[in-house]
Amino acid sequence: MEIAKVMLTSLLSAAVLFLIAKILGHKQVAQLDFFDYITGITIGSIAAELATELEEPMKPLVAMMVYGAIGFALSILSGKFPRTRKYINSTPTIIMDNGKLYRKNMKKAKLELSEFMMMCRQLGYFNLNDIQTAVFEYNGRLSILPVSDKRPMNPADMNLSPAPEWICVEVIMDGRILDENLHRMGVNDKWLTKQLGEQGFKSAKEVYLGLCDHNHQVTLFGYQ
Repeated sequence: MEIAKVMLTSLLSAAVLFLIAKILGHKQVAQLDFFDYITGITIGSIAAELATELEEPMKPLVAMMVYGAIGFALSILSGKFPRTRKYINSTPTIIMDNGKLYRKNMKKAKLELSEFMMMCRQLGYFNLNDIQTAVFEYNGRLSILPVSDKRPMNPADMNLSPAPEWICVEVIMDGRILDENLHRMGVNDKWLTKQLGEQGFKSAKEVYLGLCDHNHQVTLFGYQ
């Protein structure tokens, strides 16, 4: 009987946790800001308690709902009143600009010099002379603007206007044809069968992944 109760409270905990995550949105599974981080940890801890609480499961359940409501309310508040974001999430901090490192700003961001150097290397900057501006974002990530002669060349620098690119759509995944995606691209099974034959495949079951672009060019990856 007790095992059954644990199973029920665990299912309840998982269901409520899923619901709260959906309400709070993708920020809970992306790079978190300060309050999202605290909320995520707290709700997860309460959910674990709810899963094994047999006597009074309503207490942790209510606590989860309260934390979820606070997070949801703050997201709405920061959306309607942008000025409140600096109080909720803090603001970006300029760490380096025009060849100068700002020690006071590093202390304000609680960022050690060694950590700053590591983050620069992770972004591909091993020489600080290649950096025009470095900004420490409120979510803990570093954004870098390279000096003008070190940034990657783009088509605009060469007065080129390349055609726009479009995302490829999966038409075959793990040997299974995705009919809905086929119809969305304006093609059918007969057309896909022809494409398979032209690339040496007898059927979709031999294809691990099939991609189709807006020009109806198909890229097929077989099982290796």
